[in-house]
Amino acid sequence: MALKLIYFKMRSLAEAPQMLMHYAGIRYNYEMSWDFFKKDWENVKPTLPFKQLPLLVVDDAHQIPQSIAILGYLQQLAGLNHPNPLTAAKMHSILLGAHDLFLPLNPILNFAVGEDFSTKKASLLPALTKKIENLEHALDSTNSPFFVDSEPRACDFLAYHHLDLARTLYQNIFLKFPRITALLKAIESIDPVRNYLETRPKLIDIGVSPKLIINGTAHPTGTKNTENLI
Repeated sequence: MALKLIYFKMRSLAEAPQMLMHYAGIRYNYEMSWDFFKKDWENVKPTLPFKQLPLLVVDDAHQIPQSIAILGYLQQLAGLNHPNPLTAAKMHSILLGAHDLFLPLNPILNFAVGEDFSTKKASLLPALTKKIENLEHALDSTNSPFFVDSEPRACDFLAYHHLDLARTLYQNIFLKFPRITALLKAIESIDPVRNYLETRPKLIDIGVSPKLIINGTAHPTGTKNTENLI
């Protein structure tokens, strides 16, 4: 099976799928939108089912849009679904709860600059803290560092992604959340996942001029191809 994950230059909704695939040993290729489609994003966008990415392409024949659907497919492929339908429903609810952190957290880190960045960062904190409290409460129902049992699932990787961004934006935000802190450490202790986290493109100049370091070169975050402009 050939898997291609199609996305942009940003640290956002392609992170959890990649962590899951590294954890499960699933081979894949990551391709920028313009490399896969051979067109600029504005010309590709109207042709896609939901007019957005990421997109998982299977065997160059099947397209799976929407990040939650991609995670669900990969979780099944990895054999990480739970046989108990009640537990599976709980896993899905946590997945949705974690995804609730996406806005406006991801856009702030990847795109906001200057006064806009400062204003959004200050206004986000109260609502973000409440959402993190919900995840901490969900973790309190288990004896494991993960949300369900001793093995991480899609919900754990998605939660990690958003919580990692929150930690980047507010360095001390988890001082009152010991279970969240334990979850982050548990994810980071998994060798193939840690290797991915340490080698993925680094996000720099947050709040000033966000860029990703790709193959040693700093590229502005976004949906445009800058390879030939630098």
